[in-house]
Amino acid sequence: MNAPAAESKVIDSFKMHVAGIESADLEQLHALSVSVGWPLRSEDLQFLRECGHGYVARDEIGRLTGSAMWFPHGDDFATIGMVITSPRLQTNGAGRWLMDHVLSDCQGRDLRLNATRAARRLYHSLGFQPVRTIYQCQGIARHPIDVITPSEQPVVRRLKEEDLVAVVELDAGAFGVSRAALIGKLFAQSIGYGLFRGGRLYAFALCRPFGRGHVIGPVVAETDADAIAVIRQHVAAHENQFLRLDTPVETGTFATFLSQSGLTVFDTVLAMSRRGKGRADVVPGSNLYGLASHALG
Repeated sequence: MNAPAAESKVIDSFKMHVAGIESADLEQLHALSVSVGWPLRSEDLQFLRECGHGYVARDEIGRLTGSAMWFPHGDDFATIGMVITSPRLQTNGAGRWLMDHVLSDCQGRDLRLNATRAARRLYHSLGFQPVRTIYQCQGIARHPIDVITPSEQPVVRRLKEEDLVAVVELDAGAFGVSRAALIGKLFAQSIGYGLFRGGRLYAFALCRPFGRGHVIGPVVAETDADAIAVIRQHVAAHENQFLRLDTPVETGTFATFLSQSGLTVFDTVLAMSRRGKGRADVVPGSNLYGLASHALG
């Protein structure tokens, strides 16, 4: 069991205090994310606060120097994200101190996160193990190329409110646990397309405003062709605009389609997990083609 984390700590001669992330001024939180090069809008940060829990660190004059969040999905699983420390404090234990608070809240839960290169050593020291690489694909979208489609032509259409139950079920199978509350929130602020065969949903892709433009995700499909069929609608709708998709798919038809549509690999993060109650499905399935975000998985 993790020991309770201290409410204050001296770091680099500064005395830091911890507080709930809901107490943080949104402009300060935005400035903190910008300081480490994360292109999040204030609206993106507020959405994360509405979806999860977390902490911020403040110095003696009230400046934000760090943050860390966790996002519950059911009673025994959570994702971790928004782990930021001010560049001047990144090697002084501030990140671990905030993570101690998060891990104390998450005792017994299976955990998953996406680690930047700078944070991998910290997460490894806390018991997280590598799962797979996530490719951050982004750029100015180009009109999607034609691809070979299956002989059985599926129906691809705009998702409606009555499709939400099927979307939640399909996402749970791909992600490893149900995250019905999150998908409901994403569905409400996204445009989605689904692929249907015989009236049954086999693939979907949501797209919403995020960061520098729009992000496609989550994306769930059984094959590259099905994944392409649902995301090409979003690529076409955002031609000549900034578009992003985070995917574990490195090669093959899907990866080629992204590159040819202007979404090239900009960076990578490492998906890592830590077991709590020992569930077998802590690792997502191969049919998860796109993440909701680095923080949400």
